[in-house]
Amino acid sequence: MIPNQLKDKFTFALFSLLFLAPATIANAKHLVIFGDSLSAGYGMDSEQSWAHILAESVKPQHLVTNASISGETSSGGLARLPLTLTELKPDVILIQLGANDGLQGMSISVMRNNLEKIISLVKEKNISIALAGISLPASYGPRYVDQFRATFKELSQQYELPFIDLYREEFYLQPGFIQQDGLHPTAKTQPIVKELIFDFLNDNKLLD
Repeated sequence: MIPNQLKDKFTFALFSLLFLAPATIANAKHLVIFGDSLSAGYGMDSEQSWAHILAESVKPQHLVTNASISGETSSGGLARLPLTLTELKPDVILIQLGANDGLQGMSISVMRNNLEKIISLVKEKNISIALAGISLPASYGPRYVDQFRATFKELSQQYELPFIDLYREEFYLQPGFIQQDGLHPTAKTQPIVKELIFDFLNDNKLLD
């Protein structure tokens, strides 16, 4: 037999869970990371990538799906976006594309056009969008690099999107922070990138 006082406490706790559970589910967000090797965890185990660390840190309140592919360009992202949105049905999408366009010396206007189409397709679905920018090696020349970097910021302003620049000069100054290819952050850097992204998402209330 359960004493009446204990039974009352148990009943109250049960009703509290029943009322709180739907609110938790209702507030849950599905974030899709839609990028290239910088988000896919190139050169390391997938569990070491910032995207995986982020996904683990927001469980069980939110779901993070990493739909990033190493080597992806803006045109490749545009081609696979409709199916990605249909299958994953995100509430929020972080677009991190363009680095491979730049590394291949593609036209910046073509990259910009592809990113604009991506943004428009996402907006049509009433999905929240965030945009990430990046830079290129100085060997590509200051004019091309400056135009490349400016494109992401300009698009974020044009479409009023939360924007984060993932280029961090300090990574290149710290031994062991960048892989031997001179492009990709190492596993050591991933927790730092995760914190940058996590703070960015919170500051812009993208997971509220």
